[in-house]
Formats: sequence, C-alpha cells, structure tokens
Amino acid sequence: MFNLKKSTTKNPWLWVPSLYFAEGIPYVLVMTLSVIFYKRMGISNTDIALYTSWLYLPWVIKPLWSPIVDIFKTKRWWIIIMQLMIGVGLAGVAFTIPTTKFLQYTLAFLWLLAFSSATHDIAADGFYMLGLSKHNQAYYIGIRSTFYRLAMLMGQGVLVILAGHFEAKTGLPPVEISVNSTSEVDSTLFNPIINNSLSDNNAMYFISPIEVGIGMQKMDKSRAKVLIDSVDAWNSFHGFYYLEHNQKKEINKTGWWHQCIAVPLQNGLKKVFNTTEPESILQTTGNIGFAYFYLSKQPEPDETVVLNISHLKGNKSIALAKSYRFEFNQHNWNTPAWVAFQLDAKLNKPVTATFSALSGNITFAWTIVFAFIAIIFVGFFAYHYLILPYPTEDTAIVSSQGNVMKDFLGTFAEFFKKKEIGVALTFLLVYRLPESQLLKLASPFLLDSNELGGLGLSTGDVGLVYGTVGIIALSLGGIIGGIAAAKKGLKFWLWPMVLIMHLPIITFVYLSHAMPTSLWLIGGAVAVEQFGYGFGFTAYMLYMIYISDGKHKTAHFAITTGFMALGMMLPGMMSGWLQDIIGYQNFFTWVLLCAIPSFLVIPFLKVDPSFGKKVKQ
Repeated sequence: MFNLKKSTTKNPWLWVPSLYFAEGIPYVLVMTLSVIFYKRMGISNTDIALYTSWLYLPWVIKPLWSPIVDIFKTKRWWIIIMQLMIGVGLAGVAFTIPTTKFLQYTLAFLWLLAFSSATHDIAADGFYMLGLSKHNQAYYIGIRSTFYRLAMLMGQGVLVILAGHFEAKTGLPPVEISVNSTSEVDSTLFNPIINNSLSDNNAMYFISPIEVGIGMQKMDKSRAKVLIDSVDAWNSFHGFYYLEHNQKKEINKTGWWHQCIAVPLQNGLKKVFNTTEPESILQTTGNIGFAYFYLSKQPEPDETVVLNISHLKGNKSIALAKSYRFEFNQHNWNTPAWVAFQLDAKLNKPVTATFSALSGNITFAWTIVFAFIAIIFVGFFAYHYLILPYPTEDTAIVSSQGNVMKDFLGTFAEFFKKKEIGVALTFLLVYRLPESQLLKLASPFLLDSNELGGLGLSTGDVGLVYGTVGIIALSLGGIIGGIAAAKKGLKFWLWPMVLIMHLPIITFVYLSHAMPTSLWLIGGAVAVEQFGYGFGFTAYMLYMIYISDGKHKTAHFAITTGFMALGMMLPGMMSGWLQDIIGYQNFFTWVLLCAIPSFLVIPFLKVDPSFGKKVKQ
C-alpha cells in the first residue's frame, strides 16, 4: 500500500496521544453520544436505557477474547484493522439513520463498533507496552490518560454541539428563552390557555416568550409534581408526545434475605455507628416556571415539525423539569406546547440560564455527525498505518503446530501461574477500594441538603467544582505522576503514590464534619483529592503493566483490567446502601479506613527497582 521503511522505534509523541484519543472516542460514542442521539430521534427512555446498556457488554467481556489478539497477527495489525472497522461501523450508522428501521440498523452497526472498539483497546494497550521502553511506559502514562479524557470531552461536548449546530442550520429559526431566578416573582399556577398571535405572512417559525422569571420561593414537592404532571397531561392530550408508563417493581420486603440478612445488618450498623434518622427532611423543592411554543403557520399534510428543547448556556441550577421533544403537525400546530423549568431547591441568588429550541432536520444533522467521525477514523487508520512503529517483539505467537485452542487456554493458565499472583490480584482488587465508594457518593454529598448531612451546593456549583476544577486537578496529577515515575521508577514511588492517592480522602472527612459554605474551600478540597487520585493511579496502571509483562502481555493486561473493573464494581454497588445507614460523616471515615488493605499488601509486592527508570545506553 505504502512503500515506507519499517522503523522499530519512533517518537512516542507522534503516536501515543493520537492512539489513546482514538481509543476514547468510540467508547464515549457508544456509552454517551448514542443516548443523546436516540433521544433526539424520539426513542423512549425505556428503550434507550435497555439497548444502550447492552452495548457496554463488549468492554465487560473483552478479557475473554484478548488471547486471540495475542495469538493471531501483530498488535499493530489489530490496531489498524480495528480503526478501519470502527470507521465502517460509524459510516454504517450514518447511512442507516435516514431509513425507516433506523433503530434496528444503527444498533447493529453500534454493536460492530463496540466489539471493534473493545478489541482496539486490547491491542492498543498491548502495543503501548511493546512500542515503548519501560522508562517511557512510565513517562507517558499520564499523557495517554489525558488524551483519553480529552476524547471523553469531545464526545460529550464538541460532537453534541456540532449536532446542535446542524440542527439549527437545517430547520426553522432557533428559539432562545432566557430564564431568570428572582425574588420578585411568586409561585404561579399552570394556565395553558393563551391568546395566540398568528403570523400575517407565509413564513413558518415558532412563537414563544422571550423571557421567563421564576421566584426563588420554595414549593411543596407534592404541588410541584402536580404542576409537572399537568404539563405532561396537556402535551400528551394534544398529541405533542406520549407519556411513558414505566411500572416499577416493588422490592420484596417479606423475603428471607430481607428479614434474616438485610434488616438485622442494617440495625446492627446503625447501632455500631450510633446513627439516627434525620430529624427533618425537607418536603419542599425549587419553584417552577413555564413557557410555550406554537407554530405561525400550518404544516403541509403529513408534515411533522420536531422541536427539541435543551439547556444552551448559563447557570445549570435552572433546569428543564424533564426532557421535552415535541411533534407539531396540521392538527396541533397552533396549540401551545408547554415546558416546565425548575429551580434548584438550594438556589438563593438571582441567576440566568438560556434554553434553546431547535427544529432542524435531526436525521440529517446526526447523519452528518456520524459521517464526520467516520472520516476522522479513516484518517486515524491512514495516519497510524504510516506512523506506528514496528516493534521487534510485536509478533503473532500462534504455535507452529497450529494448536490454537491450546494457545488460547494456555494464555489464561500462564497468567494465573505467575509468581505471587495471589498478592498481585489482591492489590488489583483493594487498591481502588476507597475510590470506588467515594466516586459514587462525592457528588450526592455536595448536592444533599444540610439536613441530610450534605453541603447543599447547587447543581451549577457542583458542575464547576467537579467539571472544571476536578478535571484540571485530575489531569495534572496523572501527568506529574507519570513524569515522577519515569525518573525514579515504580518501586521508588510505590509507597508515596499509595499515600498521595488515599490520604486526601481526609478532605471529605473534614468537609462532612466542618460543613463549610465557602465554594473556594470546597473546590480546593476536591482539587486536592482529585490530584491525589490522578497522581496515585499512576502506580496502579504501571503495576498492571509490570505484572502483564511476558509472552502474552496483551492478553494478560486485558485480564488485569477485568480485575480492576471487578474491584470498582462490587464496592460501588453497596456504597449507597451503606451511606444511607451510617450517614456521610461515618461513611467517609469508613472510606478512609478502606485504604488500610492497600498499605498492608504493599510490603508483599515484588517490583524490579529498575522498572520505569531510564536505562543508560
């Protein structure tokens, strides 16, 4: 295809950032962007949750076929081919969006995309270990994590904005509504009857209020629910959308597990931690305001004009009460479709948010977006074909006798035969034990009211603290951790990184007791914890690389990621239940104590002192 000299080494800056940026894009497309895409296309929440959750399966089970990547072909070959397959999957999604059975077809191509992406992850992680020296593996560990996170931001932000841009340019003029919180407006009733002012020309556009003011007075939760339900009933009755009726199954509270295990354990924990139910849980919520939309002109027969409403800019403490997607036709075009805005219950100052109503060609907009990403991946395919080095160790290892099944099973067997594998697996399972629980409850703690033991921040404040300050601190911690490990090696930094990873949890213990109101203080505490997590996680990633080293390093690294996921999943599942029982103060103390197993297992880890250091030639 190309007549180029096959170099065994190349500057890692030429391929490490682009490789891990390409690794992150398909993941965020399948897990996040697909949800937004199907919502814009009018798929119900029930179907979205069901189908997109199943798309996560390839990443869960990828260790099962990781030996295939080791046995057949080179890691470089797998990377190139999988990037081409990802591009094909994205193109398939783009071309099938305009079809009548787009849901079935796009899901099929997203499955192809998901399996290709999971396989690409296996190959990329293996190639990282083959294409870099031990020193550079340590040095670039933070760089690869940073570009992976940048891919997350692109998928969740840039691509969504791009879709919105095409929606705005391909339909009726977009409508923007400014929503303000103010102390000068009282709570209002929902009155859907308005005096329509129709257009006196042939132009079609949406008519709506320019500004909505919402009083900062609190509202009873039951009344708020009645108002939101009234809006839904009006919109449903006039054919703008159809309400979903999801039946929630009641938890069996008479079964053996509940009576013999759950209740006694819960009562025992409450007694040990001396916790009681909050004296008063607020029965009020944020106030509600309303806005309407209707067309200036009747659509053609069989023509449907779709309108999507979303948050455009401003403070996120003002939000839509639910997700709204309206369909206007020749029967309801001049009837107002209503939306409900709701303030955060903790909001106590005037703020402003702008909401956008787009009525563009949604099918065309998302077709362009997926086609655009497909072209990008064809570019990745061509770029990495030219740029990726040809490491001497990157070879297929299938036996000369062709006993593929023996090689396949032998790959797993060799992993569990490694020296001191029991200690290694214990480390993989317990190192993130504190973080797996803190990760689930940190944001709820910041959001919950003081009566519930939380700090009572608004949604907008939490977005600033974690979405901006936290991400910056996390990225800096990862980059600095990689540079530090490359200078002295993993063994030198193992104890300091364990300490720096876990000790900042003390900041949440402090916050839960001091209950500060200063956003600067809270943001600083979160920054310290996130920096420590980013810095300390470097040791975890490097140790995974270290124990994966050997003939089957690609497959073995994939197996370690499976244990990492298990160590995150199981504690995270029970963290919310535990916090409900013992409260935030005791919970964060418990999380801090969960760091003890990491300190206990470190002395038993055997790490080559030279691993990660730069070797003098």
